[in-house]
Amino acid sequence: MSPFARSALTLALAFLYAPILVLIVYSFNDSKLVTVWGGFSTRWYAILFADGPLLAAALVSLKVALLSAAIAGVLGTLAALALDRHGRFFGRGAYTGLLYAPMVMPEVITGLSLLLLFVGIGLDRGIATIVIAHATFATGFVAVVVGARLKSLDRSLEEAAADLGAAPLRVFLGITLPLIAPSVVAGFLLAFTLSLDDLVIASFVSGPGATTLPMRLYSQVRLGVNPEINAASTLMIALVGLVVLAASWLTARRGQGG
Repeated sequence: MSPFARSALTLALAFLYAPILVLIVYSFNDSKLVTVWGGFSTRWYAILFADGPLLAAALVSLKVALLSAAIAGVLGTLAALALDRHGRFFGRGAYTGLLYAPMVMPEVITGLSLLLLFVGIGLDRGIATIVIAHATFATGFVAVVVGARLKSLDRSLEEAAADLGAAPLRVFLGITLPLIAPSVVAGFLLAFTLSLDDLVIASFVSGPGATTLPMRLYSQVRLGVNPEINAASTLMIALVGLVVLAASWLTARRGQGG
């Protein structure tokens, strides 16, 4: 790598991650002022774990993320199978566009559209509506991840099983699903991360008693930033980082045919 390319890469990484590093460092600040270093301390983490409303919001976020990722994992996998295994069918273009549209559509538009839908059908806003909303925009991401694996999949094993008399469902459960399992799990983890991180859509479709952690942090930040928020954000960064690393590892295994 040339010195110029190395310098450009260093500057890009610093631009992206220096603010996050500062946040993590100041989460261990003993001072109540987030911009004044008062010595190393973990007391804000102790205060964080004694903050009932914040912990309740974190529990809601985890519950929503797990449920929405599970739904998106199933729907995204089925959508990828439909696009990969059924060739050109009537409405394929529209189906593909509708599947991937939430990935590029502004979150404000997605959130407002879902809000109008829930109001129109008389569905009370709460955890269920957040789960539906998050599963809606995460399904496309899962379909992309699983679809990439299906395109590189050697179908000879499936064809051999079918020739030996295995029913389509048995072929899928015994051959196809184990082969694409790493990509399915990677898609699930990606959907989990997207749900855990979302603020905009959840703000539109949430209701009383369904405050997620990003919503709670945002409401507290509007009143002023304190090291407790830094501590909560650091734990979120650590959790999301672990999930992303796991998804990357599974994607790498998928690419190696593992």
